[in-house]
Amino acid sequence: MGDQKRNFSRRDLFRSAGGAVLATTSLAGCDLLSTDPTTNKSNGRPAGKKGLEAPSLAAAVKAGTLPALKDRLPAQPLILKPAQEIGTYGGTWRTFIQGIDGSSVYENIGYDGLVRWAPDFSGVIPNVVSWDVGADGREYTFHLRKGMKWSDGKPFTADDIAFAYVDVLSNDELFPVFPEWLAPGGTPARFAKVDEVTCTFTFAEPHAFFLERLASPEGNILAASPKHYLQRFHKKYNPDVATLVKEAKVAEWIQLYFGKGGDGTSGLAIWQNPELPVLLPWVVVTPLTKDRLVAKRNPYYWKMDPDGSQLPYLDEVVIDIVASPETATLRVSNGDFTLPSTDVLIPANKPIFARNAEQGRYRLIDQMTSDINNGVVCLNLTHKNRAVRELFQNKDFRIGLSYAINRAELIKAVHQRQGEPYQSAPRPESDWYEETLAKQHTKYDVAEANRRLDRAGLTRRDAAGWRLRPDGNRVAFTVELPTGFDPTYPATAELIQTYWKAVGIEMRVQSQGGPLFWERLFANQCDAVLYSAENGLRDAILDPGWFFPVGGRCYYARLWADWYASGGKTGEAPPPAPRRQMQLYDTIKTTADEAERNRLFAEILRISREEFYTIGTVLIAGRYSIVQDNFRNVPEPIPEGSLYPDPAPVGPEQFYVRS
Repeated sequence: MGDQKRNFSRRDLFRSAGGAVLATTSLAGCDLLSTDPTTNKSNGRPAGKKGLEAPSLAAAVKAGTLPALKDRLPAQPLILKPAQEIGTYGGTWRTFIQGIDGSSVYENIGYDGLVRWAPDFSGVIPNVVSWDVGADGREYTFHLRKGMKWSDGKPFTADDIAFAYVDVLSNDELFPVFPEWLAPGGTPARFAKVDEVTCTFTFAEPHAFFLERLASPEGNILAASPKHYLQRFHKKYNPDVATLVKEAKVAEWIQLYFGKGGDGTSGLAIWQNPELPVLLPWVVVTPLTKDRLVAKRNPYYWKMDPDGSQLPYLDEVVIDIVASPETATLRVSNGDFTLPSTDVLIPANKPIFARNAEQGRYRLIDQMTSDINNGVVCLNLTHKNRAVRELFQNKDFRIGLSYAINRAELIKAVHQRQGEPYQSAPRPESDWYEETLAKQHTKYDVAEANRRLDRAGLTRRDAAGWRLRPDGNRVAFTVELPTGFDPTYPATAELIQTYWKAVGIEMRVQSQGGPLFWERLFANQCDAVLYSAENGLRDAILDPGWFFPVGGRCYYARLWADWYASGGKTGEAPPPAPRRQMQLYDTIKTTADEAERNRLFAEILRISREEFYTIGTVLIAGRYSIVQDNFRNVPEPIPEGSLYPDPAPVGPEQFYVRS
């Protein structure tokens, strides 16, 4: 369960080495929340027209099969202001995922952690809990909602958070590697239960990133571990757990525990176990199988709209499993989905969807992506072959290859004229945007490419015109790309192959199945890979692996990143420049002052500019989503990124179908 494992979803859930600086709740985030519905003004139809609970729940109360609404809600429900208007009860959200993938379900209906991202991705806002932070940034006190309940009606208390932290995350059988985001400086947080609705996390050093990490995918487990249910599958609490292991036909209690949903809402098991209590708007009634998942409204959900009506508005969510991108594209264009997955919403398909919008009764809306670059070549700077490593670490070699790429042609041929030449750098919308970092060496200049390659010591060629290394061997290497992740990768790689051939560099292209791709990458077995760079807005500091060798997103110097992650126990010690970046980042992670963190991160980016670790191609642009015409309260634009599990943070519980 260590940091270097990958979750092979479409979002490729993040593994980072750090956290965030978004510690201040934005005005937009605050405006979404209240604990007093009488102080909120409805911006839609008048209160009372739809009732205070869904008709099906009201009927169950009347029949005596469900407690009254006042007994199901916490003392202070979270008041959610709709994105557009007060909704009405009823309707179905239909979407799809490609393959049986828990994290893709999480991105739709599984995001309700202790805290959450503001819908506009501007900061962190309260959710299950509110908080206080000590003056030195070491102690975080969380205040739960008194009377809040799991979907089975059992109380949600500080004991559930204690169970998740002390008995799960701190259990070295379940998590052999303790999550680094809970141990800044290497010392795990100290947890204390104050009372049923109050608990504290105290760190040995200031933890500048804690709230942002809780709002990101890996933090969800702390609000997804119902002790009263999961303890029966835990060795500490059930002396007869071996019997359950045998009945489940698994090898050990660890498999049993995780198989019941103990790995959080971004895992797969939670969506295959309808018995698992949750804090989510909808609960699974038809488990995730080869065909579909169906989830019905949670009668104990703890949020309401400004009228005082319990959320969610929608009765159910249906998520179809679609076998191929072609089938998904056809069904989206036919209008089969209410708010479809973004898997097939690529530039090449946009004209198709636009032509069919009226017939399909849907509209196209913009997305605000934090992704950076659609097709970055990452040469393996820690290659196991010393001669290849020496060549790849030669900055003139990398710069020469960059000048050889005709990005204007690539954008026209592959990206439907969407985007602009760009390196691995924060996006133009980011506070950390720096033009030189973003644009250096992106001009198409074959003469300069040849000059740089000559300067790298590659002046000799063989009879076929290929450049030779100083040891006499041809400069030849393979760029690997994962299949099924991005349909533009093969065409991008093939064009780059022709550009580099023109300057005497032999590049081979090899597509690998997702698991094999990641296995080879993290085992340091690749010559080079092609992938998309992410985290280019304010999230750049949360997961900065594209700017220096750190975390799971460092695809260009695995051994240096491993050295940093292990405290020098594995991998290889990096040269002075990346080591300096690591030192700066260590300081950032324990610096309470945001201005100082920003200053230090700017220095990290300055060094990244000088080192030029990777070769970028195209700034990602033109992202869009599709929404059925009568599907309301979907904000425009929808933020999107690897740390923002869209669309869930915008609040699907307030989506509704307008008749």
